[in-house]
Amino acid sequence: MSSKGLSLQSDETTEPAHGRGKGLVLLVVLLLLSVAGLGFLGYQVLQRMSAVERQLALVSGKTDESSALARQAMERAVAADAAARAAAEGRQVAEAQTAEARQQADAARQDAGSARETAARAQAEAERIRKKAEAEVNRLETALGQIAETRRTALGLVMNLGSDYLKFEFDKADLRPEDKELLSRVAGILMTSEDFTVSVNGHTDDVGTDAYNQKLSERRAESVKNWLTTKESLDGSRMTTKGWGETKPVAPNDTDANRQKNRRVQAIIEKGSS
Repeated sequence: MSSKGLSLQSDETTEPAHGRGKGLVLLVVLLLLSVAGLGFLGYQVLQRMSAVERQLALVSGKTDESSALARQAMERAVAADAAARAAAEGRQVAEAQTAEARQQADAARQDAGSARETAARAQAEAERIRKKAEAEVNRLETALGQIAETRRTALGLVMNLGSDYLKFEFDKADLRPEDKELLSRVAGILMTSEDFTVSVNGHTDDVGTDAYNQKLSERRAESVKNWLTTKESLDGSRMTTKGWGETKPVAPNDTDANRQKNRRVQAIIEKGSS
């Protein structure tokens, strides 16, 4: 009985041990399968993470590029805005300058118009004065021509008072009564003129030295001026005298008659412009 009982106990003990071994193997297999599954899942996760990181890197690069493009666009926009403001300011300045230039041009045209009007008035006044002076010279020429030989020259009216009018004796500068009467008539005509100057020029013949004849011609001119100013009340400030001696004869000094012609006084009368 006891052997049989031992034998039965041994079988019972062996069977559970064998079952536990199988369970352990199964557990290991399950663990391996689990590890393998986890490893596969981990691999896939890693792959996905890598893909995500690459996508993130790509997105980040595109973001940086977009940011750079955005900055460039902003800079261009700022530059364009500045250029637009500068252009607007430039237009304002140009418009202001143009307006000022127009104003200046208008003012210049007005000034030019005023200048033309002033010039026209001045020209008309000058023409009026010229005509008045011309008429007065014509009147004087006609009036004086009735007294003595008078002609118009570039110097003015030249009145020759030669031997036919003023007869100076040889080596004399004295005026005769008839000479004074003639000068009174001349003075009467000149006093009717508002503005004139008279240059009295004395001359001699060739008898005597040059120095003596020079002084004699000056005395003859002074005699005529003194009579006109002191006796006829002509303005002495309008009269001058000059002696030419024997340097300007009107006839050859070869006869007494010709020498008498050279002993003369010549009056040059200039009419003023008032």
